[in-house]
Amino acid sequence: MKITSIQVGPIMTNCYLLCDETAGVCALIDPGDDAARVARLVEQSGCTLQYILLTHGHFDHTSAVRPLLEQYPDVPVYIHEKDAVDTERGELLFRKVGPENQRYYKEGDTLPLGGLTLRVLETPGHSEGSVCLLVEGQGVLFAGDTLFRCSCGRCDFPGGDYRKMLASLGRLAALEGNLRVLPGHDMETTLDYERRVNPYMRQGSAR
Repeated sequence: MKITSIQVGPIMTNCYLLCDETAGVCALIDPGDDAARVARLVEQSGCTLQYILLTHGHFDHTSAVRPLLEQYPDVPVYIHEKDAVDTERGELLFRKVGPENQRYYKEGDTLPLGGLTLRVLETPGHSEGSVCLLVEGQGVLFAGDTLFRCSCGRCDFPGGDYRKMLASLGRLAALEGNLRVLPGHDMETTLDYERRVNPYMRQGSAR
């Protein structure tokens, strides 16, 4: 397993490329902007792009999807159905994405990627359809804008809910092991560190 990240767009969103190099396949997570740079990342990996996976529907995590599909027209794009509408713009996220590319995932769904398996965890709060993606058996959690180092995602956007955020953070705190946490912005962290010092996670765990 190899994970590469680049920061894209004006809000410096973390876009991740998850590769199973043995199987020669990869998945893009949150391609928020700079489609040409993201495509180069895929090409340089030498792996075949199997999925585009979105942790939620905000523009800074999704803006490169449409131009990427011009280069990768057969790749499915996954998002939670509750975030398929861009609440900031009042339009369908998939408005210009063909039905052959649209996929929805939900709690407990698993996606095979070569020898890897990603499990979907519903973590509403930042948005109604926010999810985290757990790479099973590898100790890695793609946290989107749910969990940040010493913080959490904003809840004052349309579809945000602070109570749900605390519940989601409490759920993440209860996951087994000291997971490597790869957030949607800023630096990576670990679950043990956040359990100890993150005030929002501690509040969520106490509920």
